[in-house]
Amino acid sequence: MSRRMLVVGNWKMNGLRAQLADVEAIGAVAAEHPAVEVGLCLPATLITAAADKAGVAFIGAQDCHQKANGAHTGCLSAAMLKEAGATQVIVGHSERRTDQHESSADVAAKALAAKAEGLQVILCLGESLETRDAGEALPFVLNQLAESLPQGAAADWLSIAYEPIWAIGTGRIPTMEQIAEMHGGIRGKLAELAGAEVAAGMRVLYGGSVNAENAAEIFALEDVDGGLVGGASLTAAKFGPVIAAAS
Repeated sequence: MSRRMLVVGNWKMNGLRAQLADVEAIGAVAAEHPAVEVGLCLPATLITAAADKAGVAFIGAQDCHQKANGAHTGCLSAAMLKEAGATQVIVGHSERRTDQHESSADVAAKALAAKAEGLQVILCLGESLETRDAGEALPFVLNQLAESLPQGAAADWLSIAYEPIWAIGTGRIPTMEQIAEMHGGIRGKLAELAGAEVAAGMRVLYGGSVNAENAAEIFALEDVDGGLVGGASLTAAKFGPVIAAAS
């Protein structure tokens, strides 16, 4: 089954209105590579303004709450994000699992809340360096997938992003063989959990120090369907070559 490449920038806690020019420039690059779906998951404060400047690139959010409303100070519901202009949302990023102590059950609930509002979802998985060095990376990530995968998972609204925690922002990445093994394992586990058709159609992204120098080699791997990109997505000069590598 043919899967369209997906390249998504995660700006994390970066970006003020002065960076909207970068959003517009990235949208222009995306228009030059129609074979690739391109998006930016931005701080919530920029979503509305960016949605008007991103061109063919989609604008997404970095998290949503699992509840539709209520006494959750500082949180944003999927409906709020959709109204602001987001069409996709990241759930389960390792920085939220670690810093905000989110469980895999929380992640699955957030994914379903986003789906209920018509948002596409990018669900993140990944292991620590200690887990990798102990030789437990694959079973850890596959168990995390099993615990995080929402009911009714389907390729038309859900993508998976594998991001080894130790590779995020460090300049280090797994070997190509390790990335291939993990992505193949994730696809096999998806077949077990959701069926062969879902597994064949669902996009599995790699994230963790993706940049212009390594993107083409990573994206050429059979079960890698694009990337979730951090620091290299903040400007068109850095993100453009990553998008081109996926084209």
